[in-house]
Amino acid sequence: MHTAIGYWYHEDKYENGTVHLIRQNQIYSEAGYGFQRYWDVYGRIGVSDLEIFDAFSSPNALTVASDSDFKENWKFFGTLGAKGFYPINSIFGIGAFIQGTYYFDKFYDDVSGSDDGTPFIAQLKIKHLWDASCGVGVQATAPYGIKLYIGPYAYYSQAKASLLSNVTNLEFGAGEVTIKNKTNLGGYAGTFIPLGKGFQLNIEGQYSERLSAGVAVTYMY
Repeated sequence: MHTAIGYWYHEDKYENGTVHLIRQNQIYSEAGYGFQRYWDVYGRIGVSDLEIFDAFSSPNALTVASDSDFKENWKFFGTLGAKGFYPINSIFGIGAFIQGTYYFDKFYDDVSGSDDGTPFIAQLKIKHLWDASCGVGVQATAPYGIKLYIGPYAYYSQAKASLLSNVTNLEFGAGEVTIKNKTNLGGYAGTFIPLGKGFQLNIEGQYSERLSAGVAVTYMY
């Protein structure tokens, strides 16, 4: 059994006709259990912010918003996942993982501005945000018990976005639309570093459209 606390910085590009850069900072707690030597299942609960760049921009020069970016702070999410590892020899092995995340809360942000000289107030709501990923990789054990791993992964994420406004010239327009990540394939790499007394440090980076990275401290019981 293990527990962990971690931080993940996430960037990606989402599209709904136009492309938007999104950014998240996630803080989470994890608990997991390993069985039959080669498998580990885990769950996470945490909070995340959400920023969508140019969400309130407009192709019409006469429509001006007070802020072009969507920003909302800490909302709860949960993650379930599983990891597998098969050792080829005492140094090298092959691993795989699959995990999914769902954001329980809706993200909101309000903006004001003017449309051809007429004042307006609008609210953008992001709901049912979720993602799923899976990957395979190779792992090597270095001196002092340090483990290094690298491999490709597949990733999909989507959400529902709805703009509450009578202004049709904003980027998301009126009504509800589905936004999803632009690229579904990428690569990841990381390391496990023993810290002693059951603790270890995990550092990982991922890249598809943008670079994401995180760190976690794990305690093995």
